[in-house]
Amino acid sequence: MKRIRQLGERRKKRTSNEQTRYTSESSTPFHTSLEQNINEIKKTLGDSSDLVVREFKAGTNESMHIAVLYTDGLADKTLVQDFIIEPLMLDIRNTDLTSKAFTNRSSLEILKTFSIASGEVTPIGDFDTFYQYVLSGDTAILIDGDTEGVAIDSKGWEDRGVNEPTSQTVIRGPKDGFTETLRTNTALIRRKIKDPNLWIETKQIGTKTHTDVSIIYLNGVVDPKLVVEVRERLSRIDIDGILESMNIEELIQDGTYSPFPTIFNSERPDTVAAGILEGRIAIVIDGTPFALLVPALFVQFFQSSEDYYQRFDEGILIRLLRYLSFFLALLTPSAYIAVTTFHQEMLPTPLLISLAAQREGIPFPALIEAVLMELTFEILREAGVRMPRAVGSAISIVGALVLGQAAVEAGIVSNAMVIVVSITAISSFVMPAFNMSISVRILRFPFMILAATFGLFGIILGLIGMVLHLCSLRSFGVPYMSPMAPLIMKDQKDGIFRAPLWALRSRPTFLSENSTRNQTPSPKPDTK
Repeated sequence: MKRIRQLGERRKKRTSNEQTRYTSESSTPFHTSLEQNINEIKKTLGDSSDLVVREFKAGTNESMHIAVLYTDGLADKTLVQDFIIEPLMLDIRNTDLTSKAFTNRSSLEILKTFSIASGEVTPIGDFDTFYQYVLSGDTAILIDGDTEGVAIDSKGWEDRGVNEPTSQTVIRGPKDGFTETLRTNTALIRRKIKDPNLWIETKQIGTKTHTDVSIIYLNGVVDPKLVVEVRERLSRIDIDGILESMNIEELIQDGTYSPFPTIFNSERPDTVAAGILEGRIAIVIDGTPFALLVPALFVQFFQSSEDYYQRFDEGILIRLLRYLSFFLALLTPSAYIAVTTFHQEMLPTPLLISLAAQREGIPFPALIEAVLMELTFEILREAGVRMPRAVGSAISIVGALVLGQAAVEAGIVSNAMVIVVSITAISSFVMPAFNMSISVRILRFPFMILAATFGLFGIILGLIGMVLHLCSLRSFGVPYMSPMAPLIMKDQKDGIFRAPLWALRSRPTFLSENSTRNQTPSPKPDTK
């Protein structure tokens, strides 16, 4: 939080500069002539074929010239026809708009009062606002002789339904996952947290894409300084387009050159809702099913939503397995290289003789042998992901088996190295957060080089450097290694271990000091 307080003094100055910059960018207002407005719109859009313009007259004496404009494919045609065009053409067709009853009413006011059957009507007075709404799926109504129009909510593009998440599956728990539609995603979160203090703020980022980005938090629970910091970082983004949540993540993260992720992402609404209840802020981006959670901690990447949907003792065992898999995926190849190269005396004599016999005909040192096998497996893994789903898994499995067996028979690698690489690969899949497994894959090679150069001493030096780096990281002002460093005893109940639900009575204190009680204190259940 120290960083947040330091940035607070500069916030007012930077915000005032941004407001001055935005207000100085004047937009062209509408012309009085409807024909001139339509011609300029068509010219700006390159006379695009997906722009639909429907002109007609209204009133008994055809005194009102109206144009309805929308984008084909983004707007719901049925809604536009039945609730916008039809009422405008029929409801006031036999109405004398020049009578005394309408003398003091503008044309736009008459339409909004008597004809437009929609709940969300927004006035628009310039071309930039017009493009913003129409290119987002809304329908615009312009009237001849009036310099103001209205935009009506009519979004109706095709989208993917709510399906089970593909990257974070669970055996027991909700099966719904985020989609590419922003409003669907916010509704999934609102469905789980039915509290009026769940606030959603939406802004557009991207000078060309104008992507809708929402920040969601629980007012009264979240730290207000954290909300200010998130707004500050999002407002500093100046880029042409935002196409995926990773574009936002890379622009607002703390550790720019760190291999470890400092922002958590998930496509599970229950995971995001749980983070919001703890005092975190969710960042949901239109066009991607992956939402961001800030701040993120190291222990958070080893936790799964399924940990809380089963017995706490099972959750503890699985979490310990994840941490064990983390160290196996990180250190197994380097430990093998160090022991076989420098520390043979650490091995039992029978095992040492067996390894020596296997490596008798291997022409490469252990480092080259390990690098060759690791690179081969990484290529197979990437090929399995990129190939068609029907054959991807078969190719990766068959390729690994065939190549491994052929490499051993050809005398390029030893049987022990195949086992080491297999253990490493399987362990890397245990971690529930895919971006953390990528970090392990990156760090594995430097550790292998250190092991081949200095032996176990090099591995220890690498671990010390990694721990120092982890302790230096911050995620939106929160220490990355909390609650272990700094040590917070009351938050250890949901760190490496998970206490029973009846014992999790408070929110993490390192996230927020507000509303730390999330459960009424209750005695331990009677087991008699």
